[in-house]
Amino acid sequence: MRRQRGYATANMTAAKALASLVQKCPEISMAPGRRLNISEAFHSSPLGQNPSTADLGRHVGKDRVMASRSEAPKRSSEAQAIDGLPVIRYNVAGIDLGSKEHWVCAPSKGDRGWEIAKFGATTPELLRMAQGLKERQVESVAMESTGVYWIPPHEVLEAHGFEVKLVDTRQLALVPGRNKKTDPKDCAWIQRLYNCGLLKGSFRPGEEICKLRTVMRDKGNLVAEAGDWLRRMQKAMDQMNVRLHRGVSDIDGVTGMAIMRAIAEGERDPKRLARLRDRHCRKSEGEIAEPLTGHWREDHVFRLQQSLKMYDSIQERMGEYEQEILKMLAALAGERGGAEAPTVEESQQGESHPHKRRRADASGAF
Repeated sequence: MRRQRGYATANMTAAKALASLVQKCPEISMAPGRRLNISEAFHSSPLGQNPSTADLGRHVGKDRVMASRSEAPKRSSEAQAIDGLPVIRYNVAGIDLGSKEHWVCAPSKGDRGWEIAKFGATTPELLRMAQGLKERQVESVAMESTGVYWIPPHEVLEAHGFEVKLVDTRQLALVPGRNKKTDPKDCAWIQRLYNCGLLKGSFRPGEEICKLRTVMRDKGNLVAEAGDWLRRMQKAMDQMNVRLHRGVSDIDGVTGMAIMRAIAEGERDPKRLARLRDRHCRKSEGEIAEPLTGHWREDHVFRLQQSLKMYDSIQERMGEYEQEILKMLAALAGERGGAEAPTVEESQQGESHPHKRRRADASGAF
């Protein structure tokens, strides 16, 4: 019943509105053959004359839309995005990084405003960027961690004395209002958020620690590569049906490497190969010689020879990395007044100690 009463009330309201429209719209032609212009009728109707509801549900032409937009006060998207945020630090800049160009938003020279500039990704352009930021008395810079493109600008600006904050992109996504359609304006958004203290830099150690970390990571990659070539050597031995891993637990130990080098040089007698065992090896020569008989096909022997050369080359590079790491550690110890860093001989002495070289397992090879 209530629903039916509501329908009746709505019908009566619509009928009264239609009657009022017909009475108060004499300028609208209702002649047959002419279609009613709803926009004109709406303007002439009492609803269209009400200023508070004049634009409600209204359909206007394209020319009227463009006119209303041109009459409206112009307001930049930057102003819409940054209104209402209190400024904490003024002498900061924001950088939007790219592979070919960088967009920088920094304070203007004369007033409290800010300006946007574009710089290239080359080293001279980065130096020009640093000089421009110094002229504007910028103290700190915030940038996104975009791939590896942030590393050269970060290092150049840090070398020029700037405080550089590496910002996680997820922090920027948490603040609403960012305009993602125009890429150059992202630097203004970063600079504004940094102005207001809404960005927190990611942890990055000092310059000396970063250098040491780079060298140590490269050495770790070499260790992984050496392991890959060691697996290739074991595969070549298995394909020749030489079960070296049955006689020794680690083929990269003293006994295992000596046997594989002898095979690569042309030794085929299993008893002579077994005599290369280290004196600390728990298995006898007879136990080691038993699985060392193979069929010695040429391609497998060639693969073993090349894998040994690659393995030896990587080991040589690793030795050079170890020397560089010890030099860096000695420099850090000297700067901080701590204990002296160990030498290369001292670092290798612990690795070559007989008790540490003896890695016994269930097979009792070492």
